[in-house]
Amino acid sequence: MAATSESFSSTAVTATLISVQDGVPPGAETLSAGLELDLANGWKTYWRSPGEVGIPPQVDWSGSTNIAKVEMLWPAPERFTAFGIENFGYSDEVVLPLQVALKRPGEPAQLTGAVNLLVCSAVCVPQAFELSLSIPRGTGIDGFSASRISTFLARVPVEGTQTGITSAAVSVDTEQATLTLELQSTTAFDSPDVFAELGTGTALGKPDIRLGNNGSTLWARIPILTALDEVYTDPVLTVTDGPERALTLTPESSATPPVPPFRLETLAPGLGQMAWIILIAYLGGLILNVMPCVLPVLSIKLSSAIKAQTREPRSVRAGFLAAAMGVMAFMWSLAAILYMLQQFGVAVGWGLQFQNPAFLAFMFVVLAVFSASLLGLFEFSLPASLQSRLAGAGGVSGYGADFATGFFGAVLATPCSAPFLGTAIAFALAGRGGDIVTVFTALGLGLSTPYLVVAAVPGLVRALPKPGRWMLGLKLILGVLLLVTALWLLWVLIGVAGPLSTIVVAALALLLLVLLTRRPLPHAPQALSVVLLVILPMIAAELLVRQMPSEIENRTGRITWVSFDRSEIARRVSRGEVIFVDVTADWCLTCKANKALVLDRDPVLSALNREGVTAMQADWTRPDEQIARYLEANNRYGIPFNAVYGPATPNGIVLSEVLSSQDVLQALETAGASRVTAETLSLKFNAAQRN
Repeated sequence: MAATSESFSSTAVTATLISVQDGVPPGAETLSAGLELDLANGWKTYWRSPGEVGIPPQVDWSGSTNIAKVEMLWPAPERFTAFGIENFGYSDEVVLPLQVALKRPGEPAQLTGAVNLLVCSAVCVPQAFELSLSIPRGTGIDGFSASRISTFLARVPVEGTQTGITSAAVSVDTEQATLTLELQSTTAFDSPDVFAELGTGTALGKPDIRLGNNGSTLWARIPILTALDEVYTDPVLTVTDGPERALTLTPESSATPPVPPFRLETLAPGLGQMAWIILIAYLGGLILNVMPCVLPVLSIKLSSAIKAQTREPRSVRAGFLAAAMGVMAFMWSLAAILYMLQQFGVAVGWGLQFQNPAFLAFMFVVLAVFSASLLGLFEFSLPASLQSRLAGAGGVSGYGADFATGFFGAVLATPCSAPFLGTAIAFALAGRGGDIVTVFTALGLGLSTPYLVVAAVPGLVRALPKPGRWMLGLKLILGVLLLVTALWLLWVLIGVAGPLSTIVVAALALLLLVLLTRRPLPHAPQALSVVLLVILPMIAAELLVRQMPSEIENRTGRITWVSFDRSEIARRVSRGEVIFVDVTADWCLTCKANKALVLDRDPVLSALNREGVTAMQADWTRPDEQIARYLEANNRYGIPFNAVYGPATPNGIVLSEVLSSQDVLQALETAGASRVTAETLSLKFNAAQRN
């Protein structure tokens, strides 16, 4: 038998140094050896480029004798998926071939390596050990060790002219979100896989691989989930095609991504599936009427119902139908905008308009004017101007105010996400244009159902008390509710655009109210000034946006939150921790309700603060590409979004939009249910102590 080292053994791995030669032949300058790793069932270790989470095997050969250099070769890896991230490495068994150069040819040598190895199963355990192999003078060759090493040596990817690749091109988009490649090969591919290397810590998604020209063309698109600028490198590609073929190359970079050999058609859903999605979308829109978002909308709906008491049934029906059309108009407009943005490759989602400073400034001005009118600071004169229709004044003259009531009520409802809503939005934005229109139509019908019910039965408005002095008090209450809504939007604007932008917007809105209240100018200059003071806050909000820090500040509170870092989820879970992820925003009222009613109360509060549990918060108040990609990877396009990760649930448990204490506690318990043996924990502890 060839010389072998003493083995290192643990629950997870057995490691041994092996050598082809029994001894060093006279005049020999090199030796062939290998680091043999026999991994227990369910355990894996990592390739030279492991992905975002792992660490490749590292060996320090400085303790060796008569060794000038040791080059470790890397057999082609296999793919592992966890946390939605692709990792590359080895399972079962692997021999890492070693090419050993001697300082003094023909003389005895001792190969001593201090090995640092990360092995992972439900948890990741660092292994640190030393292996030593003495090789005296001799000429013997052992066929068994030679076969073991040569088997894995044959799996080391070839390079240069041996690859059979006649042309190779790769393109990474400017946002570093997608890598696209195309290879032309003299040997047809059968079932290839592609491993891309872009620098340490890069996280990649699952590749979309397509073959053309009878297999001689390989095209692939790989999502880039995380790329660190400071360690980013030009792409290096390793391609495998079964156990017999593996190659590595550095292709030419191209600004234009290669065109796929064929396009994947989106399969049209069946009639039953479409009917189910429509029902889900309708229920999601209907439930929005009773979500926390209803508080800002409540004053608009009550005001509309009260005014309807003085109208004829036909006028009531027409007015509420106009309000329903306002809801539908907003939904169809939103669907069209999202579809266009989607075609241009822009990240889209539900409620994203609340990340836009100009939108927030406009909505603040509109609601401030509306509330000032209800509080009696001024009255709109007839014929109703644009502002009077936005504010809903003007009584029974026309249905513009009713339409505006529905439209702005729908706008203010979108910061919330309701049960069923996430499923419907995900289906729409992942499908065709027709799917988007269908789903948003069903959402609009659900949201406008209260208006449609009153339109069908106009007599319902008579259930309200008869007009009288009480209406003056109610009008003041509605004005205060809208004022609170306007101030809430101003608070959201602080988080989105910064204090300076918010102060300027508030000052311009105040000046607008002074103009509307005092009317110091003649009619034409007055109208022009009003229009300018509606437009200027939007411009100021955009121009004066303060650049927020890249790191989300750790907010003080009853829960010890850490800032969101997708790669940190995997690292912490690999250490046996349970992670509770909360994607929230200042404009998300359902998020605020979840926090106040569930997260900040016992027993959930105590569970999130206990040892071994990490509460991780992603603040989506402002646009954040990392958070958007994370949501999209989970097939979600709106918030709130909550998920729980742990050793037993590495891919996460996604919770409902509306949290309950029972669901959160059950998810935390399930995620942490995996038990690690005492020996494994001891190994982990000892390795940490040595480091």
